[in-house]
Amino acid sequence: MASGKATPRQKMINLMYLIFIAMLALNMSKEVLSAFGLMNEKLEASNVKTAANNQAFLASLEVKASENTEKFGPLYEKASQIQKLSAEYYNYLGDLKNRMTEELDDVKDYEVMDKADFLDEEFFQGDNYTAEGKEFVDRINGYRTKVSSILGSDFKEVASTLENRFTTGEDGKATNRDGKKIDWLDYHFKGFPLVASLTKITQLQADIKATEDEALSAMLQGQLSSEVSMTNYTTLLEQEKSAFYSGEKFSGNIVLGRKDATTRPNEVNITLDGRKLTEGKDFSIEDGKVKLLVSAGAPGDHKIEGNLVFLQDGERTEVPVKSTFATISKPNAAVIAADKMNVVYRGVANPMTISIPGIPDNKVNASAAGLRRVQGSKFVMNPGTGRTVTINATGVLPDGQRISTPATFRIKDIPRPSGAVRGESGSLKMPRKNLEISTVSAMLEDFDFELNIGVSGFKFKVPGQPTVNVSGNKLDSRAKSALKRAQRGDAVQIFDIKAYISNNKTYKLKKVSPVVVELTN
Repeated sequence: MASGKATPRQKMINLMYLIFIAMLALNMSKEVLSAFGLMNEKLEASNVKTAANNQAFLASLEVKASENTEKFGPLYEKASQIQKLSAEYYNYLGDLKNRMTEELDDVKDYEVMDKADFLDEEFFQGDNYTAEGKEFVDRINGYRTKVSSILGSDFKEVASTLENRFTTGEDGKATNRDGKKIDWLDYHFKGFPLVASLTKITQLQADIKATEDEALSAMLQGQLSSEVSMTNYTTLLEQEKSAFYSGEKFSGNIVLGRKDATTRPNEVNITLDGRKLTEGKDFSIEDGKVKLLVSAGAPGDHKIEGNLVFLQDGERTEVPVKSTFATISKPNAAVIAADKMNVVYRGVANPMTISIPGIPDNKVNASAAGLRRVQGSKFVMNPGTGRTVTINATGVLPDGQRISTPATFRIKDIPRPSGAVRGESGSLKMPRKNLEISTVSAMLEDFDFELNIGVSGFKFKVPGQPTVNVSGNKLDSRAKSALKRAQRGDAVQIFDIKAYISNNKTYKLKKVSPVVVELTN
């Protein structure tokens, strides 16, 4: 355009054309920069709203968990873990954005955010990543992996979306427009205008909030689907009375009743023939049911009335109770029941109640291997080998009729104990000093019997240090020495815990599950 033969006037015109084209390009660039900035503002506004919605959702789930721990407690724990991870990652990205714009006079003057210097210097050093660049990639991968682990196999759709949102490419590579594979971080952030990178990071924050929202929604939706499933229903017989005379017309209805072991009433206000029943003495709440422990009483009809109270989102809901049962004077079978369970445990003195209504306790006999009478209708069963034990109860009615009734119970071993530190099992966090003076124990969680379990030794493992064999239930000098060399955040393992029952050392307990302690300092 500006050859050597052009006149000075033509050269001037050509130069003006070049300046004009450059101005057009400059104006277009400013418009693009402004567009990125406006997009960033909309994403940030959306993030604020989503964060508020997620927080309200989590607070609601916390209320439900406080009202029904068994049903909503595990969901609330998962949701809280995801919220904690999300907040940590979100704040990291927020701090990075603040550093990207801290030297700008006006953080909304997007037309001056055309340089790539900040992230190019922050993330890259020649062909390699800086420590900050490596941390940026590790944060993405770490968030994806940890949240995916919490979701597990129960929320596959959310986990799949999570993988797509927070991918760093196959083997950390991305394919550019020329079909060449380059580092993922180079592809997305190297050489880009500041405002474009700022918007990309805000989009990552939006993805975090969206992941929180989808995880919370999926958890609640899964719980609701489980609750309305027809597998949670059974048939009940609704009748005017529980006993009918021979030849009398039966009157009753078959209705659907919902069964749910996690639905526990917050209050039980019931009476038997006008007498108020008390929990522990007259009834217990087991597996979502109110289990009556009252005597059948004198022959005749008896009324149970009152209500069950449930708290739903802070609101009090009363479910009326109105039932009757009949007591007859002459039974034709023995009543044999375990006081605490429907099985008997090997290695434990299992209390049993064996009686025949209408026959005095001293006229009732019961026999089985390992069974002995304590007093009246109270017996103790100490089962030996085998999988089942049969108890035969016999008695004679006042009219001379002899009754003999067998009952078979399953024999089970004591379940596997859990290792514990400071009374906590599984994985826990504590300061180094606390662990150093803590007692290692073993406990049976959700077991019906109180057993005194002692610990005679265990193995202690600090990452990077040899395993220490410890005698007793506290850290010895070698274990304490290894503990002093542990770093903050290290997962210290306590395993191969040797446990025994204090009053029955001949019984061999199952292998005790280990304890993992994360050091907080």
